Amino acid sequence: MITVHSLAFSRAVRVVWLLEELGETYELKTYARTEAYRAPPALKAIHPLGKSPVIEDGGLVLGESAAILRYVDGRYGGHRHSPDPGTDAHAIHDEWLDFVEGSMARSVIAAFWAKKNGGAVEEKMRTEYATIMAYLARTLADRDFLMGGRPMLADIQISYLLAMAEASGVLGDHPAVLAYFKRLEAMAGLRRAVARTGPIMPPL
Repeated sequence: MITVHSLAFSRAVRVVWLLEELGETYELKTYARTEAYRAPPALKAIHPLGKSPVIEDGGLVLGESAAILRYVDGRYGGHRHSPDPGTDAHAIHDEWLDFVEGSMARSVIAAFWAKKNGGAVEEKMRTEYATIMAYLARTLADRDFLMGGRPMLADIQISYLLAMAEASGVLGDHPAVLAYFKRLEAMAGLRRAVARTGPIMPPL
């Protein structure tokens, strides 16, 4: 059985959401953040980076959200949350998975910390964020989800950063992306995951 190590207000909600979608039995171990909004030292006993999510599955200890999602969907889901391997769609889906914590994350995280600390987002990050949102809006102009008519791993992956953007007050100016996030929020699997892990974002 998979054990999910879940830090409060963390990316672990992605993993729990996928497990809920698959109907897999799992154990959830939760950790509170420190006053500095960091992970507690106990997580370093599980994985040297001391971050969340981390899963244990038998002798396997695995970190990084995208790697965990790929592993869980492949081993327990028959790859049904990603396009067929070897296709162009599969390559594009992999691009979206990497885009979230690569191209997208920096500007969204900048907005989060600016909101949390009562500061302003620097111009470079505002410009980068606007480019990201325009890219997403164009993609979603003719579809409900990133790859088309049904959600896949990439949609699970991006949900956390969209929640962060909404909590930071920077998503409302992008109605197409906000509507997409609301579609994700309404999904039963994500609602069940949040019921297990707690809110995706803290009050800011």
